[in-house]
Amino acid sequence: MAPSISDLKDALSAPAAYPHDPDRIDFEQTHISLVALVPPRVYKIKKPVSLKYLDFSTLERRRHFCEQEVRLNRRLAPDTYEGVVPIVDTDDGLRVDGAPDAGPVVEVAVAMRYLDPDQFLEARLARGAASAAEIDRVARTLCAFYESRPSTPEVAEAGRIDRLRAVTEGNFAEAEGHVGHLLSRPAHEALRFYADRFYDQHAGRLHRRRAGGCIVEGHGDLRLEHVHLTDDRVAIFDCVEFNDEFRHLDVANDVAFLAMDLDRKGRPDLARRFVDRMAEGLDDPGLHAVIPFYKSQRAQVRGKVHGLRAAAEEISAAEQDRSRAQARHYYQLALHYAVAGAGPLVVVVMGRPGTGKSTQAEAVARALGWPHLASDRIRKTHVGIPLHERPDAATRKRLYADRTTEATYATLRTRALERARRHQSTVLDATFSREAQRDGLRAALRAADVPYVFVEVTAGDAALKKRLRERSAEDATASDARATDFEVLTDRYEAPNALEDPRHVRIGTEGAPEQTTLDILKTLIRLAD
Repeated sequence: MAPSISDLKDALSAPAAYPHDPDRIDFEQTHISLVALVPPRVYKIKKPVSLKYLDFSTLERRRHFCEQEVRLNRRLAPDTYEGVVPIVDTDDGLRVDGAPDAGPVVEVAVAMRYLDPDQFLEARLARGAASAAEIDRVARTLCAFYESRPSTPEVAEAGRIDRLRAVTEGNFAEAEGHVGHLLSRPAHEALRFYADRFYDQHAGRLHRRRAGGCIVEGHGDLRLEHVHLTDDRVAIFDCVEFNDEFRHLDVANDVAFLAMDLDRKGRPDLARRFVDRMAEGLDDPGLHAVIPFYKSQRAQVRGKVHGLRAAAEEISAAEQDRSRAQARHYYQLALHYAVAGAGPLVVVVMGRPGTGKSTQAEAVARALGWPHLASDRIRKTHVGIPLHERPDAATRKRLYADRTTEATYATLRTRALERARRHQSTVLDATFSREAQRDGLRAALRAADVPYVFVEVTAGDAALKKRLRERSAEDATASDARATDFEVLTDRYEAPNALEDPRHVRIGTEGAPEQTTLDILKTLIRLAD
């Protein structure tokens, strides 16, 4: 009987379990693997799991996929993968790569060379040591690899749209259990809308890429932590061995994964350079058009994987918390690509008081992982008033004086621009009741070449009056607007007309709040085309 993963880990925590008596033993785990790091070796053991996309349920299947892992990874890391070794149950306990006659083989492992952790691309980025020249080296290595892997009719089948849709739908089905705690229902449905829309709008392009040889037997898991650089070589390892469909893919899908990881680490400049070098090296100018979609898909898959890992009982509570946080971040990044591509975007949620603009701005910002900058908070901060305190008449007069209003909108504009210069996106939440306020923000964003969308949320007068009546001085809201202010606020509101701006949309808020959030996200996706 095969030992449990817990028993394996306990047994392999002893130096005597290894042929070289290591000085240190560390472990890493995913939901499908246990990895023992014992310099100068690494042993990777597949967990006896059966999931929708892999089956490691028997020792023979684990042996087969270990052999597959060695064969496939020697393509891009020939000196790293040494072979498949047995784990033997001896009289003295479990032994890795034990003698054949010492006892029964209870498990197998992939034996690898230990690589200096400081030279992985992720570690180099973290300490500021990754350069454009190194990204170029990675691109040249990958271009040579893809050119040596011409498409075949069997591999090209994976590029058919029905096959692509099936993989996408499988990911959505597996992520369904994460809705409500790792991503919101509107975010989940918006991602589905984006995928369906992409397949419909780009069907011709995808067919041409398949017929043109862009579907290859690639890597399938091309992340920063799988790229190792030394002065004399680039080693790219840990490709997908357990599922051909995950490895038979558009070159752009592989490229997008590493580019997404560079974005995630705050280096969109290197991500753009990498994509550019890959498009040039492969003579594939059409690659750029599909990269945002594949980035979104890759981020979503990483969100799903971290969500699954967070549910694994064998990892610590702290690791589960980290996985949940990473899952949320990846799902947010997936939605970011859907509404903004790889660049920054400023979303301005505006409208009359009581329309629910702050509720929607906060929901959109949370779904995307962007900051929510609200005029009500900034205004009160300028004047020095507690956020949830409704001031007296004299203080309100000072709070809403023209000077304070101008300073508030200037702050919103400045913060949005500062973030955009760092390639970061923002949700602004303010009434923007004056055309001059909207014009000022538009002019500043256009001058800086920053894309934007004005989302005007609307509701009928009866609904607005009802919502304002329901507010009280004790409400936990920074807004001071109440039913008694309705006529004055309505008179002050200069509604945008149809000629004002093509980047202005209206969304009604009289339905369920989650439906309104979804409507806003869908609108942003449409405008991103």
